[in-house]
Amino acid sequence: MHYGGKIITGLVIFLGLVSMPFWFNIGGSFEEPKLELPKNAKICIAPTQDMRANHMKLLDEWRDMALREGKRTYISAQGDKYTISLQNTCMKCHTSKEQFCDKCHVAASVTPYCWDCHVPPKEAK
Repeated sequence: MHYGGKIITGLVIFLGLVSMPFWFNIGGSFEEPKLELPKNAKICIAPTQDMRANHMKLLDEWRDMALREGKRTYISAQGDKYTISLQNTCMKCHTSKEQFCDKCHVAASVTPYCWDCHVPPKEAK
């Protein structure tokens, strides 16, 4: 056990560095951003909690259905039919990208790739 002290010291330093993000976030809390909700719609294609948790999965499914399968109609769990379109369905109600999309994405530190292909809506001044 000639190198035991060095190994233990190295392990302690390694574990300290790896666990540092957890130590810095102890006691911290995440506050959900206040979003500008649609004024012209009362229901969404899915319940609010489901959309918060799974909207990217839904958008990926929509992309695959529209581009790979040629399907342009989505039938929700409630049986309602919607056109598969980010700009013509989602952005019809959620008219402000800055006040709706960007607030959550900035708070969550994510960069969605939606706008790599889609044209972002012009914001009303």
